This record gives sequence, C-alpha cells and structure tokens, in this order.
Amino acid sequence: MKLTEWTMEEQEQLIRFMTTNSWPFHGIEHPVRALIQKTIEEGGYQSDQVTTFWIENEQGEQVGLVKIFDLQDDIPLFDLRIADPYRGKGYGPKALKMIADHVFSLPEKKIRLEGNTRHDNFAMRKAFERAGFAKEAHLRQAWFSPIENRYYDAVTYGLTREDWQAGVTTPVHWDDAIDTPKEPTFNPVLLDFPDEFESERLLIRAPKREDAKLSYQAVLHSLDALRPWMPFAQNKPDLEEMEANLIEAIADFQLRKDLRLHFFSKETGEFIGSSGLHRIDWAVRKFEIGYWVDNRFEGKGYVTEAVDRIARFAFEELEANRVEIRCDPDNVRSRAVAERLNFELEGILRNDAISKVGRKLRDTCVYAKIKP
Repeated sequence: MKLTEWTMEEQEQLIRFMTTNSWPFHGIEHPVRALIQKTIEEGGYQSDQVTTFWIENEQGEQVGLVKIFDLQDDIPLFDLRIADPYRGKGYGPKALKMIADHVFSLPEKKIRLEGNTRHDNFAMRKAFERAGFAKEAHLRQAWFSPIENRYYDAVTYGLTREDWQAGVTTPVHWDDAIDTPKEPTFNPVLLDFPDEFESERLLIRAPKREDAKLSYQAVLHSLDALRPWMPFAQNKPDLEEMEANLIEAIADFQLRKDLRLHFFSKETGEFIGSSGLHRIDWAVRKFEIGYWVDNRFEGKGYVTEAVDRIARFAFEELEANRVEIRCDPDNVRSRAVAERLNFELEGILRNDAISKVGRKLRDTCVYAKIKP
C-alpha cells in the first residue's frame, strides 16, 4: 500500500469518491457534489494547513482517502475514509500506520498525531488500536448526528512521536489520582474473534444483510415444520421485516450482545440454516445454542455438524464455561441433536413456557456442556 498526494487536477475523482460512498460515522453520511466542490474551493483539501492523499493498495486501486490538517501546528489531525467495497479488509490499520509514518517524517518534527471517531464506530476504534494508537479521551454527547438529530459520545486516540519511534503503545493511566490499582473492566465489545469458520461440509459465518432473501425463502419453504417450535414462524414471513431483523442481528453481533450465525454448504453455497450463541452472560461465559434448518436439508446431519462446530467455537474462541441447548420436550429432532453431541440433560423445567401450538403451558429440557 502507499499514499499518493491528491492534486487539484483530480477534483472530479475526489467528488465522485465522496459522493458515491456512504459515511455513516461522519457528520454527513451522503455529501452532495456542491458541498465537496465548495470545500475544495475553500482549500479544505489542499492548502498550507491541509494535505490530502489517496490510499492505494498493491493493485493500484484507490481504496480510501485521508486528509491531514492543522499541518502548521505541532499536533496534526486527520480524516480517514475507506471506500464501501474495501471496508473490513484490513486497510484501515495499514493506512493509519502510513499516515503516522508520513506525519512523523515531516521536517517540523511533529510531537503527536490525533484522531477522533464516534464511540460506536467499532471498526475504526479497532483500527486505531491495531495501528498503535492509545485511547486518550471519551467525551460524552460530543458528536452530533444531523440526520438523527441526536448526540453520540466521541472518543479520541493519539500516537506520540516517542511511541512511534519505539514501536510501542503507552496506555493512558485513567486513575492516575488513585493509588490503588483497579482491575481492568471487561468489555465484550472489544473482543476480537473470527466471524467466519468452517466444519467439514459447512461455512458458518456472521449474518449479512444480503442473507435476508435466502433466509426468507428458507423460512417460507419450512413454515409448517418450524411453526410448532419457532416464534418467528407463527405467520408468513415478510421480506422487509426479515431484512430489518438481520440489520439488528448484525449490530448485536458487533456489540457482542447476540451472535447469530448462518451456515451454508461449502460445496454449493446454498443457505442451509441458522444457529448462533444467544442469551449470553459474559460474566459467567455462558451461551445458549439455538438452531433451525431449511427442511429441504433435513436428515443430512447438517444441524448436528453446525452445532458441534459452534460449540467448539464457543469453548475455544470465546472461552466458554458453559454451553446450553434448551428445547421443548416434544421437539424430538432438537433433542436428538443435543444427545448425539453428548450434551447432558441436566433437568426439565416444568411449566416453564407457553407452547406455540395450542398456547398451553409446556416444559423445557435443559441440556448443557461445561468447559472441558
């Protein structure tokens, strides 16, 4: 990767870049041409105070743009933007390292480099951390979103010349006025683990928005089989509602509140079913596995294979202490999965829930495995 300085001759290219990508964590998510043109004319991309660079990958593709400003000060700031198609591919941390190398190599000997982002921009925060920046501030209700007409918290990350030269990250001592050291607070949002893995026949991954139609078709085809057991199968599915639900599931996955997982055939790419780790208790490291399958793929062992691999993922990657499977005693197929995988039936909770058919009180079987 490399930084290539933007020139005024590339105005159209910059305008196209800014207006054809979305920027949900910037002030204006969809900037219009007139605004970008005005900013260019006022020196917002090139001046004594501002230098703008294209971020190019090894194939020469322009994957992003960075504007470094306040260049007359000892502490420059920057605005980094990665184009939609290239997000989630690791370009952010690499770009931040190149930006730091450029700034600290300037003859003026800058003393630090600083960047800010919205507190819920977890991808950018992770990029800062991987590039060696230290979190230095958390500003409550300091980031205004015009579209939503609300304030978010903002976070500030910084890198000093000394840390850059030494290749280290020196954390801020937040409790510097307190003599007694505190145990670090566990925050599951910052956990870094794979969102995709495989079993012998399956690709298992976090949900994506484009899965909505595949999930819709699977539920529609399997409605009669799912209705006795699944709350979402009580009525004919609605595609828009399922897409909205998927967007929420993606957010919950990023926030580590609920880890929905879809599984697909490695051979054909077909959507087979849905599972995941739910009702998470991070303090205990306890998870519950749920699952359903398109009934066109029933009887082929796919659910057993998926649940076995997800349970292993929970123990190996998430350091689970306990993984549960809960189901209706009459759900013979679900119980068979748990028993095939040697989950222990720890008990039956009497009159624990309302059945989906007949709306009667029903029991709940609790199967579990604990940390080996």
